Amino acid sequence: MPPPSNNRKLIHIRDILATALEKYRPAKDTEMTRIWDIWETAVGQPVAMNAKPHAFRDGVLIVHVSSSSWIHQLKFLEKQMTANINAHLDQSLVQQIRFKIGSIYS
Repeated sequence: MPPPSNNRKLIHIRDILATALEKYRPAKDTEMTRIWDIWETAVGQPVAMNAKPHAFRDGVLIVHVSSSSWIHQLKFLEKQMTANINAHLDQSLVQQIRFKIGSIYS
């Protein structure tokens, strides 16, 4: 096995994943990976503590929520949340949000 070369550049995993995902997912879906960075700012801390983005496909964001009462509350806030998320992403990627009870802890 040859010794490691000092001339190699490190590549961030984000760049590797972006390249791989481009082959299988539409660009707008891969842009949604930024949602983790903007989530709390876009939806506010109380919502972020009880709801987390889980999946995205074809303009629909699936959000896991801690309880049915939070689902009920968030349905009233869906349009505002969609607008805030899209504003923070600087493009209209999210067309609809679907809420379901699920794990909100990583």
